[in-house]
Amino acid sequence: MPTRTTGLLTRLNEQHHRTALGLFLVIVVAHWAEHIAQAIQIYALGWPLKEARGVLGVPFPWLVTSEWMHYGYALIMLAGLILLRRGFTGRSRTWWNIALGIQFWHHIEHLLLLLQSMTGTYLAGRAVPTSVIQLLVPRVELHLFYNAVVFAPMVVAMLLHRRPSPAEHATMRCGCAVAPAPAPAPA
Repeated sequence: MPTRTTGLLTRLNEQHHRTALGLFLVIVVAHWAEHIAQAIQIYALGWPLKEARGVLGVPFPWLVTSEWMHYGYALIMLAGLILLRRGFTGRSRTWWNIALGIQFWHHIEHLLLLLQSMTGTYLAGRAVPTSVIQLLVPRVELHLFYNAVVFAPMVVAMLLHRRPSPAEHATMRCGCAVAPAPAPAPA
């Protein structure tokens, strides 16, 4: 007997998949905008790192310094990639899985930052919470990179999902496809 959660996941990945993907994309792009704004503040406007807080961080500085907020976003991203995965088929599923795998690692890095923030014990004797890759790459640049390498395969997945091959279209249970790819002409 299906549970309420199973029914919700089915609806989310079938009749509401397009809407759910659209809402998820809005969240992802808004987050991207924050990182891009911060990079512009640092590299184009010459703001000191402590003052370059993105759009929302300027009026609400605690947002940038809150590891809970950063971890929460990483968790939302991970949850969205997991919850919306069932709606993808074929090539689009492969690309979605790539984004999911990278986001899983990104989430682990944020969990590590959160735990350090909560315990006051920092990785490699640093003065602030530090992720593993942050030992090699500064935090601002690292998060621009993480967002890019999660976003790129996610966008490829969405584009392929909207324009499936005939075989992929036949297995889709949602209405996301613009139109199935034309079948190859007989030789």
